Amino acid sequence: MKKKFKTRFPEARIKKIMRLDDDVGKVAKATPVLISKALEMFMKSLIDECTKETRSRNAKKISVVHLKATVLNTDKFDFLREIVEKIQDPINGEEYDEDGGNSGKGKGKGGKKGRPKSSAGQAVNSKGLTKELSSDDIKNEDDFDN
Repeated sequence: MKKKFKTRFPEARIKKIMRLDDDVGKVAKATPVLISKALEMFMKSLIDECTKETRSRNAKKISVVHLKATVLNTDKFDFLREIVEKIQDPINGEEYDEDGGNSGKGKGKGGKKGRPKSSAGQAVNSKGLTKELSSDDIKNEDDFDN
């Protein structure tokens, strides 16, 4: 009897991504399981470090600024530097507020109609609905699409 491993990331999607590379031939059944576990461990490590940064700033929610600071200050995340350097820092040394938005004055709620834009600490899903992100989102298995 084969043991079924429970993974947090969909094995079929991982296998599909692997098949996109022309150099990859057949994929063993264990490979997507191992990659899923490695991805889970990487995400846990990143979120744990980001949580430390958030707490050091006495914030309640993880924001993009905290993620950027974590990547820039932690050697093991150096490979992500090019990506996070594109993230704008708060203007004039302002911090992001608890809701994940810039606490300084800026654009109001008005503007273009249509699909909402995501702000720091939020994600916009395929239906255009905005959702607040927290460290629990990574731990909650039900949030991942299958």
